[in-house]
Amino acid sequence: MRDSGPSSIRRVPEEPQRDTWSDSCRLEDLAFLHRGFTEYAYQLDLDERWARRWTTTWKFGRDAADMYSVRDLNEVDVSRTAPVRRFTWRTDQHHRPGLEYMVSTRRHHGFESFEEECLLLVADFAAGLREALSQPFRLRFYAGGKRVDHTPDYLLLTDSGPFVIDVRPAGRIRPEDELKFAATFEAALAAGWRYGVVTGWRRHVWESVDAFSAERRPLANVLDTQGQLRVAASQGPLPLRDLVDRCSIPAVARAHALHLLWRRELGADLSVPYGDASLIRLAPAGLRGVRS
Repeated sequence: MRDSGPSSIRRVPEEPQRDTWSDSCRLEDLAFLHRGFTEYAYQLDLDERWARRWTTTWKFGRDAADMYSVRDLNEVDVSRTAPVRRFTWRTDQHHRPGLEYMVSTRRHHGFESFEEECLLLVADFAAGLREALSQPFRLRFYAGGKRVDHTPDYLLLTDSGPFVIDVRPAGRIRPEDELKFAATFEAALAAGWRYGVVTGWRRHVWESVDAFSAERRPLANVLDTQGQLRVAASQGPLPLRDLVDRCSIPAVARAHALHLLWRRELGADLSVPYGDASLIRLAPAGLRGVRS
């Protein structure tokens, strides 16, 4: 399991916990999504021509950049884009940048903080991910007659459509951030995209997904341990300890259980800590291997 890092992204006011099976969850089911920015929408200049006046800047390669109005966002060939802002690494900087490997895209993606690294890992697991674009575009909007710029953290291309995301711990959101979030929400809405501000993760989510990720890469199934796990799990939700004990080599079965949990062929109840007592089920036929 990786270094837990700063805990700010997880220490947010608790909401009533609901049962969340890992094989059927979406990113929205696992994250705390901030909604307070909607109260700042009145400050935005949203006249009849706002979608023409508000613009987005995208980079294509190292030097080439193009500008698109919000009205024309769906004309952008996002498959050719590059981050509009470069990631920097310096010994004196206060944030923690790096690269996160994503199984969904089979390559590394940049992040600027531990909170963003968490977002990439959970999105890789739960978002039906096809592509993840870091620092995807620069939005230029108008509020109170003034021009303001904002660069969202990520654009996730998912099975259910584009999802623009900003990542900000709950205690670090300032009024000027709220205004930028409200503007990005309006731009995403105009394009038919989703938008969210991730402030943290529901209880036990991060630790469980981090545990599953230990076996997220291809795993040789020489002894058909995965078949044994599927047969055992098909008899109903079982505690992890009982599930692996029904396999020929329980120690090997533990590793394969993590692999099948990551692939969403097995499901765990994420409302409780992952461990020997965790209930594990066989994913319903229509959900197996589906990253919703």
